[in-house]
Formats: sequence, C-alpha cells, structure tokens
Amino acid sequence: MPSDLSKTTDDQLLDMRMCDLNLTIESTPLHARIEQLSDELATRGLKFRPHCWLSDDWYSPDDIPGIAIPFYLAHSRLMRLERKQLMEVEGGTQPWCMKILRHEAGHAIDTAFRIRRKARYHKLFGRPSKPYREFYQPTPSSRDYVLHLDMWYAQAHPLEDFAETFAVWLRPGSRWRTRYRDWPAIEKLEFVDEFMKSIQGKRPIVTSRRKVDPLNRLRKTLRTHYQRKREHYGVEYPSIYDADLRKLFSAELEHRRNQSAAAFLSRIRNELRTAVARWTGEYSYTIDQVIQEMIERCRELNLRLICSAEEAKRDSMILVAVRTTNFLHQGRHRVAM
Repeated sequence: MPSDLSKTTDDQLLDMRMCDLNLTIESTPLHARIEQLSDELATRGLKFRPHCWLSDDWYSPDDIPGIAIPFYLAHSRLMRLERKQLMEVEGGTQPWCMKILRHEAGHAIDTAFRIRRKARYHKLFGRPSKPYREFYQPTPSSRDYVLHLDMWYAQAHPLEDFAETFAVWLRPGSRWRTRYRDWPAIEKLEFVDEFMKSIQGKRPIVTSRRKVDPLNRLRKTLRTHYQRKREHYGVEYPSIYDADLRKLFSAELEHRRNQSAAAFLSRIRNELRTAVARWTGEYSYTIDQVIQEMIERCRELNLRLICSAEEAKRDSMILVAVRTTNFLHQGRHRVAM
C-alpha cells in the first residue's frame, strides 16, 4: 500500500486503521488555527491554553481541559474522503474550524476552572449533570440562547449552552452587547464576561494533559468509522413523498419525452442539499437522505418534468425544505456530539 495518502484509492483508505494513518497536527493548517485560538485567549487576558490532539471526532472530554480534533482535518486527501462519505467536512474551512475550536475551548475552560460548579451557572444554563439525549428539538425563535454553531446548538444541553455562549464572547470583534441587547441570552453573556475577567492571569485549577482516544491508539478502520457515522446520521424515511412528487412531476404519457424527474433531481442534488442546509441548519447527510428517497421514488414511479427546469428546481427545494423541517420539529433533530 502506498505510504503517501494522496496516492491511495478510496477503498485503500477505507481499509486502513486510524492508528496507521501516521498524522500529526504540526505542519498542517490546524497548527495555525490552534495558535490563533491561543492568541484570542491571550488577548482576553486568559492564561489558559487547551492542549489539542487528533482523534475520530470533535470533543472536549469530561475532566480534561483539552480538545480532540477529527483526523481528516490533518490531510487534504482525508478531507476529500470525508466529504464523499458524509457529504460535508465539519470544520473544513478556516472560519468554520475556528468557530468549532472556540466552542470546544468553552468546554475546556469550563473544565479547567470548574465553572459549572457555580450556582449562577446552574441558574442561567441549567444542570450540567443533565443526561445528553441522542436528539433534541430546538425552538428556532427562542432568544434565550446565543446563535453560534448551526442547528441552534446551544439548545442541545446546558454544557453546550455555556460553550456556545463562551464562543460568542471570545470571537474577535464580537459585538455581543449590541447583538443580544434585547435577548434574555444577554444575562448569560454578561456572566461569562464577568467570570473571565475574574480569572485573568490566573492558572487553571484542573491541569490534566491527558488525551482520550488519540488517533495513534484507535485500531478501527475508516470503513467501520464511516459505517457507524452514517448509521448515526442516516434516517429511514418511509415513502411519504408520492403525493407531493406527483404534484411536481407526472407519469402521464403526454410527458414521456420530457426529462425524467430522477435524472433532474440527481443533476441538481448538490444545489438542493446546499440550499436546504443553509435554510434549515440541518445536517447535510440527513438532507441528502431526503433527496435520495425522492430520487428513488421518482424513478420507481417513472415521473417526468411537467414545467420549466427553474420552476421544478424551486418547487423541489421547497419540498426538501418542508420535509427536512418536519423532520426537525418532530423531535428527530440530530445532535453531533
């Protein structure tokens, strides 16, 4: 097998164990982004610097003031595989990566200074000991929470609420006082601001440098990893689209010479997924399952276009968005932990 990952096929990569990828953070864009995070913390007068390591996902472990970063961000070839397997690369751009790093730094500093033990923390954010759920049902109109990561993530759990609030506070140029002036969430931001000022120049209470599941100890293959990820984010949709699809397309003989609806949806699939992800904040892999089901039903029903491509595209986007939003508000919104 080639030692250079850039020369490997997808199948060769998928059969590799994570511990054999031989990746490091040094000499990658991740190094500069971690340095940027350190600079942002220093600018705020904080001595705390979370240690970072490569693993299989984004997280900050309980009792460890550090940040695990997903392996694929350390190599462009693995980022391409990630996109092919899961439709997107979480943290794959510099701005997106920084947003997640600030969020995870919120968890890490929470651990480092045991902030979650404070009574006011409990009052503002809720009980940190509250069990995590696999899914959560956000209220998009709520102003009790800041907006930082997609999917109204602050609403997922009290610990996520704090991490999101910290990330908004930390971001350079953040105008949080103006942005959230009339929101109840402003009280949470003020708490973070006051507490961070109180620990300026102080050393953390928890200083463990331990790493949980570092990449060089993970023996599962990438194939197993992605199978599990798809099972977690994938959705089994019943064939509930037929009536809606028959309004957009037709199986009547008079339209038999028109482009098939399945081919049309396949052609605009990426555009559909991107637009609906932007509108709904839903995970792209889940949206793609909706589109895939629609394509399959169109093929099975032998449906064809009955209007212009622009009209069909507009109506298809609306249908995918509606189905995705229904999925969201039925309490089946996926949480990426």
